[in-house]
Amino acid sequence: MARLVFLDSGAKDLYPDWESKARDTVANLRFDAGRHSDDPQLVSLVGELSLYSEDFRRLWAGHHVRGKTRGRKRFAHPLIGELALDYVAMRAPDDPDMTMMIYSAPAGSEAETSLGLLAGLTEHTLPTAHTSASERRAS
Repeated sequence: MARLVFLDSGAKDLYPDWESKARDTVANLRFDAGRHSDDPQLVSLVGELSLYSEDFRRLWAGHHVRGKTRGRKRFAHPLIGELALDYVAMRAPDDPDMTMMIYSAPAGSEAETSLGLLAGLTEHTLPTAHTSASERRAS
Protein backbone atom coordinates (compact mmCIF):
# COMPACT_ATOMS: atom_id res chain seq x y z
CA MET A 1 0.00 0.00 0.00
CA ALA A 2 2.82 2.40 0.84
CA ARG A 3 4.37 1.92 -2.59
CA LEU A 4 1.03 2.63 -4.24
CA VAL A 5 0.44 5.78 -2.19
CA PHE A 6 3.91 7.27 -2.58
CA LEU A 7 5.34 5.86 -5.80
CA ASP A 8 2.37 5.39 -8.13
CA SER A 9 1.63 8.52 -10.16
CA GLY A 10 -2.11 7.68 -10.22
CA ALA A 11 -2.52 7.52 -6.43
CA LYS A 12 -3.40 11.20 -6.06
CA ASP A 13 -6.21 10.68 -8.57
CA LEU A 14 -7.46 7.57 -6.79
CA TYR A 15 -7.62 9.18 -3.33
CA PRO A 16 -9.41 12.58 -3.30
CA ASP A 17 -7.96 13.20 0.18
CA TRP A 18 -4.52 11.89 -0.72
CA GLU A 19 -2.72 13.85 2.03
CA SER A 20 -4.86 12.18 4.71
CA LYS A 21 -4.34 8.76 3.12
CA ALA A 22 -0.59 9.38 2.98
CA ARG A 23 -0.46 10.46 6.67
CA ASP A 24 -2.41 7.36 7.72
CA THR A 25 -0.19 5.11 5.62
CA VAL A 26 2.98 6.49 7.21
CA ALA A 27 1.52 6.32 10.73
CA ASN A 28 0.54 2.69 10.18
CA LEU A 29 3.95 1.89 8.72
CA ARG A 30 5.58 3.41 11.84
CA PHE A 31 3.22 1.29 13.98
CA ASP A 32 4.47 -1.84 12.18
CA ALA A 33 8.08 -0.63 12.36
CA GLY A 34 7.76 -0.40 16.14
CA ARG A 35 6.58 -3.99 16.29
CA HIS A 36 9.15 -5.31 13.78
CA SER A 37 12.17 -3.01 14.04
CA ASP A 38 14.55 -5.72 12.83
CA ASP A 39 12.57 -6.71 9.73
CA PRO A 40 14.92 -6.23 6.74
CA GLN A 41 12.04 -5.94 4.25
CA LEU A 42 10.49 -3.13 6.28
CA VAL A 43 13.84 -1.35 6.55
CA SER A 44 14.28 -1.74 2.78
CA LEU A 45 10.77 -0.37 2.12
CA VAL A 46 11.35 2.70 4.28
CA GLY A 47 14.67 3.27 2.47
CA GLU A 48 13.05 2.92 -0.95
CA LEU A 49 10.22 5.31 -0.09
CA SER A 50 12.65 7.80 1.48
CA LEU A 51 14.81 7.74 -1.62
CA TYR A 52 12.02 8.23 -4.17
CA SER A 53 9.32 10.26 -2.41
CA GLU A 54 9.73 13.72 -0.93
CA ASP A 55 6.20 13.45 0.50
CA PHE A 56 7.14 10.24 2.30
CA ARG A 57 10.31 11.83 3.75
CA ARG A 58 8.28 14.81 5.02
CA LEU A 59 5.62 12.66 6.67
CA TRP A 60 8.08 10.07 8.04
CA ALA A 61 9.93 12.91 9.80
CA GLY A 62 6.71 13.67 11.73
CA HIS A 63 7.06 10.44 13.76
CA HIS A 64 3.29 9.86 13.94
CA VAL A 65 2.26 6.34 14.97
CA ARG A 66 -1.19 4.84 14.58
CA GLY A 67 -2.54 1.41 13.84
CA LYS A 68 -5.54 0.91 11.58
CA THR A 69 -8.78 0.40 13.43
CA ARG A 70 -11.69 2.07 11.69
CA GLY A 71 -12.53 5.08 9.61
CA ARG A 72 -13.72 6.26 6.24
CA LYS A 73 -11.86 6.14 2.94
CA ARG A 74 -12.73 8.11 -0.14
CA PHE A 75 -11.94 6.77 -3.60
CA ALA A 76 -12.32 8.37 -7.03
CA HIS A 77 -13.66 5.55 -9.20
CA PRO A 78 -13.30 6.14 -12.97
CA LEU A 79 -16.85 4.96 -13.74
CA ILE A 80 -18.97 6.01 -10.77
CA GLY A 81 -17.08 8.98 -9.36
CA GLU A 82 -16.32 9.54 -5.72
CA LEU A 83 -17.04 6.69 -3.35
CA ALA A 84 -16.88 7.09 0.45
CA LEU A 85 -16.75 3.79 2.33
CA ASP A 86 -16.52 3.05 6.03
CA TYR A 87 -13.95 0.47 7.07
CA VAL A 88 -13.02 -1.56 10.09
CA ALA A 89 -9.72 -3.41 10.48
CA MET A 90 -9.83 -6.75 12.22
CA ARG A 91 -6.63 -8.46 13.36
CA ALA A 92 -6.53 -12.25 13.49
CA PRO A 93 -6.27 -13.33 17.15
CA ASP A 94 -3.61 -15.96 16.45
CA ASP A 95 -1.63 -13.80 13.97
CA PRO A 96 -1.58 -10.07 14.81
CA ASP A 97 0.28 -9.38 11.54
CA MET A 98 -2.75 -10.48 9.52
CA THR A 99 -5.41 -7.82 9.13
CA MET A 100 -8.71 -8.12 7.32
CA MET A 101 -10.23 -4.86 6.12
CA ILE A 102 -14.00 -4.76 5.81
CA TYR A 103 -15.51 -1.94 3.77
CA SER A 104 -19.16 -0.99 3.82
CA ALA A 105 -21.46 1.73 2.61
CA PRO A 106 -24.00 3.16 5.07
CA ALA A 107 -27.56 2.08 4.25
CA GLY A 108 -29.33 4.60 2.04
CA SER A 109 -26.12 6.49 1.28
CA GLU A 110 -24.90 7.71 -2.09
CA ALA A 111 -22.08 5.19 -1.73
CA GLU A 112 -24.58 2.34 -1.41
CA THR A 113 -26.28 3.46 -4.62
CA SER A 114 -22.92 3.80 -6.37
CA LEU A 115 -21.85 0.30 -5.30
CA GLY A 116 -25.12 -1.06 -6.67
CA LEU A 117 -24.44 0.65 -10.00
CA LEU A 118 -20.91 -0.72 -10.04
CA ALA A 119 -22.13 -4.22 -9.27
CA GLY A 120 -24.57 -3.97 -12.16
CA LEU A 121 -21.82 -2.83 -14.50
CA THR A 122 -19.47 -5.64 -13.55
CA GLU A 123 -22.26 -8.18 -13.76
CA HIS A 124 -22.56 -7.40 -17.48
CA THR A 125 -18.86 -6.96 -18.26
CA LEU A 126 -17.01 -9.67 -16.36
CA PRO A 127 -16.75 -13.14 -17.90
CA THR A 128 -18.33 -15.93 -15.94
CA ALA A 129 -16.80 -19.30 -15.17
CA HIS A 130 -18.93 -20.74 -17.99
CA THR A 131 -17.66 -18.29 -20.61
CA SER A 132 -15.21 -19.89 -23.03
CA ALA A 133 -11.79 -18.36 -23.70
CA SER A 134 -12.84 -17.42 -27.27
CA GLU A 135 -15.99 -15.69 -25.98
CA ARG A 136 -13.88 -13.73 -23.47
CA ARG A 137 -11.47 -12.60 -26.19
CA ALA A 138 -14.37 -11.57 -28.44
CA SER A 139 -15.90 -9.40 -25.74
